[in-house]
Amino acid sequence: MKPTVLISEADYLLQEAKAEYKSEYHAGQVVAMAGASASHNLIAANLIHLLNTCLWNTNHRVLTSNILIRLPACEKFVYADLVVVCESVQLDSQRRQGLDVLLNPAIVVEVLSASTELYDRTEKFACYQTLASLRQYVLVDSQKVRVETLTRTPEGDWLLKLGADRAQKVRIGDCELALADIYNKVEFPPKAE
Repeated sequence: MKPTVLISEADYLLQEAKAEYKSEYHAGQVVAMAGASASHNLIAANLIHLLNTCLWNTNHRVLTSNILIRLPACEKFVYADLVVVCESVQLDSQRRQGLDVLLNPAIVVEVLSASTELYDRTEKFACYQTLASLRQYVLVDSQKVRVETLTRTPEGDWLLKLGADRAQKVRIGDCELALADIYNKVEFPPKAE
């Protein structure tokens, strides 16, 4: 078994700026990002459209999955499926060759897949919680209608709300979104019996 080769954050950022495919940085290890299903991509596109429309005339900005997020407490650089930033976008002062690194997401949305769900629910969420700017973490299932919003209370606790029916609505930040719109045109494969 080969020993794991660790690289520095600076080397990772230089490599990522030139990379053809996205990778995350986990405390010295570079982890390649997997591709996503059609339903995953459609859900993400629907959310980008819905949130952009809702927040159009506000000081909030909706950013796509191409922005890298720095999680210094966990020594990680990660990508989310969607990020909302309030006020101004704060970028890491150590930008490398045009690679923007976000420091202040207010809302992070992850579209779950079978291969990422456990990580998104546990380790990644624990790291996101270390960001003082984070007010809400949203998990959207790509295999069935299910949206979980975890909202930070003033006391620092996380309040969970669940939507699991297309007739329901969920609140993401200041936006009330219908699950029917989030899952618009998404078709799930029939369940095996």
